[in-house]
Amino acid sequence: MKNELQVSGMKCSSCELLVTEALEDLEGVIEVKASQLEGTVSVDYDPNMVSISAIEAVIEEQGFKVKS
Repeated sequence: MKNELQVSGMKCSSCELLVTEALEDLEGVIEVKASQLEGTVSVDYDPNMVSISAIEAVIEEQGFKVKS
Protein backbone atom coordinates (compact mmCIF):
# COMPACT_ATOMS: atom_id res chain seq x y z
CA MET A 1 0.00 0.00 0.00
CA LYS A 2 1.28 3.48 -0.85
CA ASN A 3 0.58 6.60 1.14
CA GLU A 4 1.83 10.16 0.74
CA LEU A 5 2.06 12.16 3.95
CA GLN A 6 2.37 15.94 4.26
CA VAL A 7 5.31 16.60 6.58
CA SER A 8 6.55 19.96 7.82
CA GLY A 9 9.94 20.78 9.27
CA MET A 10 12.22 19.08 6.73
CA LYS A 11 14.70 21.73 5.61
CA CYS A 12 17.52 19.86 3.86
CA SER A 13 18.68 16.57 2.38
CA SER A 14 19.88 15.46 5.83
CA CYS A 15 16.30 15.78 7.08
CA GLU A 16 15.12 13.63 4.18
CA LEU A 17 17.77 11.03 4.99
CA LEU A 18 16.88 11.01 8.69
CA VAL A 19 13.21 10.30 7.94
CA THR A 20 14.03 7.77 5.22
CA GLU A 21 16.45 5.75 7.36
CA ALA A 22 14.13 5.77 10.39
CA LEU A 23 11.20 4.50 8.33
CA GLU A 24 13.27 1.89 6.50
CA ASP A 25 14.09 0.38 9.91
CA LEU A 26 10.38 -0.31 10.48
CA GLU A 27 9.28 -3.88 9.79
CA GLY A 28 6.86 -3.82 6.85
CA VAL A 29 8.11 -0.63 5.18
CA ILE A 30 9.09 -1.41 1.59
CA GLU A 31 10.15 1.94 0.14
CA VAL A 32 10.38 5.56 1.31
CA LYS A 33 10.81 8.79 -0.64
CA ALA A 34 11.09 11.98 1.39
CA SER A 35 11.06 15.41 -0.29
CA GLN A 36 11.79 18.51 1.72
CA LEU A 37 11.01 20.69 -1.32
CA GLU A 38 7.50 19.25 -1.62
CA GLY A 39 7.05 18.68 2.12
CA THR A 40 6.04 15.07 1.55
CA VAL A 41 7.03 11.57 2.56
CA SER A 42 5.81 8.78 0.27
CA VAL A 43 5.75 5.38 1.92
CA ASP A 44 5.12 1.99 0.32
CA TYR A 45 4.34 -0.48 3.11
CA ASP A 46 2.61 -3.71 4.04
CA PRO A 47 -0.50 -2.77 6.09
CA ASN A 48 -0.51 -6.25 7.62
CA MET A 49 2.87 -5.56 9.20
CA VAL A 50 2.85 -1.84 10.06
CA SER A 51 0.13 0.78 10.53
CA ILE A 52 0.08 4.29 9.14
CA SER A 53 -0.09 5.62 12.71
CA ALA A 54 3.18 3.80 13.52
CA ILE A 55 4.76 5.37 10.42
CA GLU A 56 3.54 8.84 11.45
CA ALA A 57 4.87 8.29 14.99
CA VAL A 58 8.36 7.47 13.67
CA ILE A 59 8.37 10.64 11.54
CA GLU A 60 7.33 12.74 14.54
CA GLU A 61 9.98 11.05 16.72
CA GLN A 62 12.56 12.46 14.29
CA GLY A 63 11.31 15.98 15.08
CA PHE A 64 8.98 16.61 12.15
CA LYS A 65 5.24 17.23 12.06
CA VAL A 66 2.82 15.11 10.05
CA LYS A 67 -0.12 17.21 8.84
CA SER A 68 -3.53 15.57 8.82
